Amino acid sequence: MASKKNITFDDIAKYTNFSKTTISRYFNNPDSLTVENQEIISDALVKLNYKENKVARILASGKTEFIGIIIPNLYLHYYSEILNQILSTYETFGYKFLVFTGHENAEMERKYIQELLAYKIEGLIILSHTLSSRELASLQIPIVAIEREDKHICSINTDNYMGAVQAAGLLARHQCDILIHINTPTSPDIPAYGRIQGFEDFCKENHINHRIFCLEIKNTYDSIHQALNGVLEQLETDYPDLKKGIFVSNDTHATILLNQIFRKYGNLPDNYLIMGFDDSAVSREAIIPISTIGQQIDKIAFEAVSLLVTLMEERKKRRPVPLKEPIHKTITPILIRRETTEKNK
Repeated sequence: MASKKNITFDDIAKYTNFSKTTISRYFNNPDSLTVENQEIISDALVKLNYKENKVARILASGKTEFIGIIIPNLYLHYYSEILNQILSTYETFGYKFLVFTGHENAEMERKYIQELLAYKIEGLIILSHTLSSRELASLQIPIVAIEREDKHICSINTDNYMGAVQAAGLLARHQCDILIHINTPTSPDIPAYGRIQGFEDFCKENHINHRIFCLEIKNTYDSIHQALNGVLEQLETDYPDLKKGIFVSNDTHATILLNQIFRKYGNLPDNYLIMGFDDSAVSREAIIPISTIGQQIDKIAFEAVSLLVTLMEERKKRRPVPLKEPIHKTITPILIRRETTEKNK
């Protein structure tokens, strides 16, 4: 059986009596044609059973419709959740994604970026903290950061400070004797530092007994388990009879802490209340659903891609207008009450 002929721009031009230049404009800049001519060409594509050759189009236009993504890891559930949400924006924006995991290795990330640039990505979404925003800005491509240092590049972030105040406020309303925050060492120029600052400010302003644990933790189960077990032992030693409200910096760590308490007692004792941060799926699927600060991950992902598309489309204009200052958008978090704080209700 003879193979089916691929329909070319020349075939479409002959069928519609338009020039090949007009057909090319339909694919690359349809708004330059009248609505009537767009409809004529669109109808022709259906009748000719045209199948678009993406490779040929990339070679002709230089536009790959690829966006690069660099994330720190897939161990923390937040990153896998937000990656899933970013990928789902294809149906809205039509861009495809090339994803690399940096694992906090600067040289590896620089290599990945060069690989992405070789694939002619049109923009980059970066969640990794390894490279400075100044270095990233020097790449001269549209970039949007999510929850990382962002002085020189555009970004979408959660209001981490507000989220921490919401978490501490809920624990305080439950009459906890001491509030605990568990986090990792975080630079003040990283948005997530607001979780530490918001917690501390709330406790000081309301004269609440509190303590902050900043733990050096690798993104492995053994490292996290060992560090959190050490905190639990410390709390048992220092505050055995106090009602403890614990605000953990992310849902993955909150879940592991909850599991450790459960193994020890067979339940979540009344003198332990736990809050996470993210509202990733693991907080809902835990042995006891975990109260958390919802980052509206779907909204963050959509806003990040939307902003990046705006930057990329501006870059494609004949006379693009460069940004005078990076754009920074903040998404309001949502307090989500579940059984680790509302168990007695």
